[in-house]
Amino acid sequence: MKVYFNLNLKGFSNCYVVVNEKSREAIIIDPGKITDDIISQIEDNHLKLVAVLITHNHGSHVDGIKTLRKIYNPKIYAADWEVAKDATNVLMGDGKLTIARMSVRYMSMPGHTTDSVVYRIGNVIFTGDVLFAGSRGSTNSSYSEVILKTNIENNIYSQQDTVVLMPGHGPPSTIEAARLFTLD
Repeated sequence: MKVYFNLNLKGFSNCYVVVNEKSREAIIIDPGKITDDIISQIEDNHLKLVAVLITHNHGSHVDGIKTLRKIYNPKIYAADWEVAKDATNVLMGDGKLTIARMSVRYMSMPGHTTDSVVYRIGNVIFTGDVLFAGSRGSTNSSYSEVILKTNIENNIYSQQDTVVLMPGHGPPSTIEAARLFTLD
């Protein structure tokens, strides 16, 4: 598995292109804006874009879907139907999919938003706005904050220390660093 990082300057959000190097298939996670670099990563490497994974329905994480659907025919996975309407494969709860011939585990993580989902592919967890290097995602109530903290504790911190965290904003981290340095 290879992961390409792309920064969307609108909202300073991260977009990831995850590639199965054997099958030449790709997944895009949180396409806030589709840039020439993203298209080049797909086209220059002769990849087939098979899916788009959305961590939550905020513009800086989903605005590029329309562009992608004009060029490619990926399946869209999200916990909110409104992401791509009838083209959305709605995820509920926790589960596992095989996408691009890779095992993709998804975990519902409400707190930042009601539709927040994190994805684990290999040794990498794509956290969206649930968890960043040094902080948790914002919430709109003390109840949502408790839900988010509990979800992080049970679903993310329970993973091995060496698992890499790829957040929706900011630099990557690890489970160990997040556990040690995330502010309460």
